[in-house]
Amino acid sequence: MEDQAQELREMMSNHKTKIIAITSGKGGVGKTNLAVNMAIAYAQQGKKVILIDGDLGMANVNVLLNVVPQYNLMHVINRQKSMQEIITDTEFGIKFIAGANGFSKIANLSVDELEEFAKQFALLANADIILIDTGAGIANNVLQFISAADEVCVVTTPEPTAITDAYGIIKIITTELIDREIRIKLLVNRVHSSDEGKRISEKIINIVAHFLNYKVDYIGFVYDDPVVQASVIRQKPFIVVNPTSKPAQCIKHIVGRIEKNDVGSSEGVNTFLKKFLHKS
Repeated sequence: MEDQAQELREMMSNHKTKIIAITSGKGGVGKTNLAVNMAIAYAQQGKKVILIDGDLGMANVNVLLNVVPQYNLMHVINRQKSMQEIITDTEFGIKFIAGANGFSKIANLSVDELEEFAKQFALLANADIILIDTGAGIANNVLQFISAADEVCVVTTPEPTAITDAYGIIKIITTELIDREIRIKLLVNRVHSSDEGKRISEKIINIVAHFLNYKVDYIGFVYDDPVVQASVIRQKPFIVVNPTSKPAQCIKHIVGRIEKNDVGSSEGVNTFLKKFLHKS
């Protein structure tokens, strides 16, 4: 069995899985909803997608997907289950992995335990896209996910507090994770017009460029629309409930823009894991 697993890992070592962290400076900006719908948009392009709930305190991806996962990453860390056994299939063409409140325990694992976890996590390398819905704010586990991902999508809204907190998380990323080359994307949620999205994004991008000397890319906006809240109540993503709605079209545009601008930029699961575990 171990020989088969090793053969699978070697076969997939050249497969460059793209890993994207979706984060925000504060809660309540719609980050998780966007992560779920982006994952489905990628799947609709024919990609193999795994969505990881990295919000270890307020995990709710499963609620939006209307699934009840039996197992989570802690079962892998504790060697109770394999990675394949904790992956949950969904009706939306994506696979889902539940996080766990004790996931920060990974930092205290022994060398042997870390090696075993790394072997298990490496088996996710058959995916084309791994999306990680991080917690909001600057907790250590959030920064771990951010520092290890190929790129980071920071979600904000037009609210002044959300704008301030978006700048705050970008500042933390660019000043405290200086040993990592991190590509930051900005996504403005709940706008009433394209002009509003552009205005908010330019405000944040210009402030970041002036005070932090860092380039942030604007990847788009999502309209404030009743279809979003209605889909949450139904526990079905809006890109599925109403694929022709403005928010759904926005999500498809955002995913298309990421793909267009980042061809060949993925480093893969093994590199992610090394950075996540702070290995050179």
